[in-house]
Amino acid sequence: MEVFQLLVCACLVEAIWENIKMIWQDGKLSIDRIGSLVIGILVCVLTKVDIFAVVQIPISIAYVGSVLTGIIVSRGANFVHDLLEKINSFNK
Repeated sequence: MEVFQLLVCACLVEAIWENIKMIWQDGKLSIDRIGSLVIGILVCVLTKVDIFAVVQIPISIAYVGSVLTGIIVSRGANFVHDLLEKINSFNK
């Protein structure tokens, strides 16, 4: 289980970082990306959605998992679907 958690954590960190990098494009802030991030984070925090809890990776500060999940969710359904498929492939 620890190897699974390590692989999932690495995958989630990469997804979060790649999304955050999209805030700054072509030498300026992307208002659309910032708006998407804010909405994604708000929805996940207010609904207590936490992908880390789903894959049994504990985070010591309760809402941080929801914030990080909101960053991932802000990319949209296709991205999240592909991410979940990748995570499921680790578990086989």
